[in-house]
Amino acid sequence: MPRKWFQNWFNSPYYHILYHQRNDDEAELFIDNLCSFLEPAENSRFLDIACGRGRHATYFNKKGYDVTGIDLSFASIKFAQQFENEKLHFYVHDMRNLFYINYFSIAFNLFTSFGYFNTEKDHINALKRFNKSLTKKGILVLDYFNCEKIIKNLTHQEVKHVDGIDFHINKKVVDDKIVKSILFEHKNKDFAFKEEVKSFCFSDFERLFAESGFKIDHYFGDYYLKPFDPLKSDRLIFICSKADV
Repeated sequence: MPRKWFQNWFNSPYYHILYHQRNDDEAELFIDNLCSFLEPAENSRFLDIACGRGRHATYFNKKGYDVTGIDLSFASIKFAQQFENEKLHFYVHDMRNLFYINYFSIAFNLFTSFGYFNTEKDHINALKRFNKSLTKKGILVLDYFNCEKIIKNLTHQEVKHVDGIDFHINKKVVDDKIVKSILFEHKNKDFAFKEEVKSFCFSDFERLFAESGFKIDHYFGDYYLKPFDPLKSDRLIFICSKADV
């Protein structure tokens, strides 16, 4: 079976070169605001789903929480494992497969680490796994881009110069996906990667959560947790609980 785009791209060192400028201060601000809003108990156990190299998980851990990070990328998890301690652990794991059951207080899926799969069934199954991993009163925090604003303001072509590499990036909307093609040359070799993320809007998430056993308790439009505006907000951030509780 051919590898999916996210298996190739997220395992590539070039992914981290292109996105190395991601703002840690912004990520920490978001986490500070989430913790102030949620007020987790000191003994809470966190699950960071699609944790990448662990920047969110390590900051949660610095705040004193027991954190487990999972990601499909072996390279990212290998990098993150250097930060492990008795309350911080990282594992290679596909979010569509069951991990722990009735164990975590809060599951986090941050920075548009969702919407990668081809079928709605796969996305619902992933959410069902998130649900099963949570305790009875557990919470899911899912942070996605605001697709309505993204599509309206789509930059179709750009070139990013990073570490001596010219990344030629093309974006377009194909069916129900936002597709980004990434072409570049390095050391006399041509490379081509892509990202395909579902253009889920608010109503799509309402359906996905309902199908997977979640109810939406709160939603926000940015990392300051300001109200969501479909035309202006950069993010679409959900805080959900189990629907059958």
